[in-house]
Amino acid sequence: MEKLRVGILGGTGMVGQRFISLLENHPWFEVVTVAASPRSAGKTYEEAVEGRWKMDTPMPEAVKKLIVKDVNDVAKVSEDIDFVFSAVDMTKEEIKAIEEAYAKMEIPVVSNNSAHRWTPDVPMIIPEINPEHLEVIPSQMKRLGTKKGFVVVKPNCSIQSYTPALHALKEFGPKTVVATTYQAISGAGKNFTDWPEMVDNVIPYIGGEEEKSEQEPLRVWGKVVDGQIVKAEGPVITTQCIRVPVSDGHTAAVFVSFEKKPTKEQIIKAWNEFKGLPQELNLPSAPKQFIKYFEEDNRPQAKLDRDYENGMGVTFGRLREDLVFDYKFVGLSHNTVRGAAGGAVLTAELLKAKGYITRKN
Repeated sequence: MEKLRVGILGGTGMVGQRFISLLENHPWFEVVTVAASPRSAGKTYEEAVEGRWKMDTPMPEAVKKLIVKDVNDVAKVSEDIDFVFSAVDMTKEEIKAIEEAYAKMEIPVVSNNSAHRWTPDVPMIIPEINPEHLEVIPSQMKRLGTKKGFVVVKPNCSIQSYTPALHALKEFGPKTVVATTYQAISGAGKNFTDWPEMVDNVIPYIGGEEEKSEQEPLRVWGKVVDGQIVKAEGPVITTQCIRVPVSDGHTAAVFVSFEKKPTKEQIIKAWNEFKGLPQELNLPSAPKQFIKYFEEDNRPQAKLDRDYENGMGVTFGRLREDLVFDYKFVGLSHNTVRGAAGGAVLTAELLKAKGYITRKN
C-alpha cells in the first residue's frame, strides 16, 4: 500500500515532535513536510530543533534533513502532501484562519489545537466515543467550498482521563460529575529543565482548562443535527485543574452519581469490555483494550501506567462507593500521546479508513 504523505504544521514544538516520533515507521503515513515559524524556515529540521528535542527516543533519521517550510506559505507547504497534522503555536484567531486556509487548498487538517473545537460543523473526535460526528464533514466542506479539504480536531488532553470511563457507563445515566485533574507539565509544552519552578511544587491554576474540562465532554457526547454538532445537556460536570510535578500523564480524581446506580461489578465489567470503532477496524494505533481497571489500591500511577497500550489506553482504579455521590474512582491518561498527538494520529487513521483522507493524485 502506498503511504499517505503527511505534513506537520508547528513541527518543531513539543506536540509537533511527538507527531514526528509517533509517525516513524507508521504503516499508513509518512512525514514528508515539516512547517514551522518563519525563524525556523529554511533550516534542516535537525538544525531548527537543535537543543530542543524533548522526546525520550532519538530524532528519526528520515526527518533530520527535511528543510523546514514557512507555515504561512500555505500553497508551498500544500504542494506534495495529502493531509496535515496541525500543532501550530499562534493566537486562536490565527490558528482558525490558517487551518481553514489549508482546508481550502484541499488539504484535510487534523488539529491538536483548541481553536476550532466549538466551530459547529467541525467534528471534535475521540475515535472510540463519537466517530459518527464525522458525518458533519460534508456540511463543513460545503461551507468552505472544498471537495476534499476540511478540519477535524481532537479535544483537550485533560478530558481523556475521565470521559472514556463515563462513556462506557452511559447505559446507567451519569448525571453529576466532579473531577479534579492533576496535570503533567508536558501539557504546557515543558519539561523540568525549562520549568525548574515546577520541581517540588503544585500550581492550582491552568488558564482556561476548567471550562474546557467541563464543557468539551458535552460536545463529544453531542448529536449531529442539520450538519452541525449540538452539545449534550448533561451530565453536569464541575472540575478543578491542577498542575503537578509530573513529566507525563494526567491523573483525575472523579466522583459521579447516576440515574440508575450500577453495582461495582457492573462498572468494572463495562470498563474492561468496552470497545469502539478503532478496535473493530483494528486501526494501527488503536489500543487492543482501550480501558483497563486495576484492582490494586495504589494504581494507576503516572510513572507505571501512563504508557499502557503505548500510551493510547486509559487506566482506572480505586473504584468505591461514596458518602455524597454514588461512586468515586481515579483515572489516568498519557496527555501527549492519547491526549494530543496519538489521539490525532488515531483520528487520521479513522478518517482514512472511512474514505475522508485519500491520496491527492
